[in-house]
Amino acid sequence: MQFRGPAIVCANHAHGENAVIARLLTPDAGMVGAYVAGGRGRHLRPVLLPGNLVEAEVRSRVESQLPFARIELRESRGPWLSEPLPAAAIAWTTALTTSALPERQPFPRLFDALSALLTALCVAPSASGWAVPLLSYEVLLLRELGYGVSVKRPEEGDWPAFFDAFDRIGRELARYPLADLRADVMAARALLRERLARIREA
Repeated sequence: MQFRGPAIVCANHAHGENAVIARLLTPDAGMVGAYVAGGRGRHLRPVLLPGNLVEAEVRSRVESQLPFARIELRESRGPWLSEPLPAAAIAWTTALTTSALPERQPFPRLFDALSALLTALCVAPSASGWAVPLLSYEVLLLRELGYGVSVKRPEEGDWPAFFDAFDRIGRELARYPLADLRADVMAARALLRERLARIREA
């Protein structure tokens, strides 16, 4: 494996004293786990935040070997991780993506959709601007993995219809791609729902 190109950081896990194993969603190689030397250091730690868009150079000598990656920041989501709603949405969508997608299987439509969703999360003036696109991303992920789901797309700002669709899609996610992991991963979605519900109550 050898490539250089854009990637979305979806997760990272400490490895040894100062390195991390990063999970990167790429347009052509799909989800790739890679060793990043110094990933826990002062320079790279803010680069490897989930949701960040990076330029990744990934190399491995043999297919079965964990590849090494060099990472450069292209677009940071860090400023929005201190905002409760965007932070919860970023945490959920990246956790969903890294947990549901198989390794090294390309999903270019999901890469484009997640990139657009993360941008919307950071530029929309309120959750109304990204709540429905978030549902669309979840539905697309289910369909790309072969699970059909029939949910009517709610109108922007129609919170009762949104939460009805949100809950229906959640049941499908817990039943299919996250069936073995829902206790951990679905907790991030439950937190997002709780924070979104406060908008309706306000």
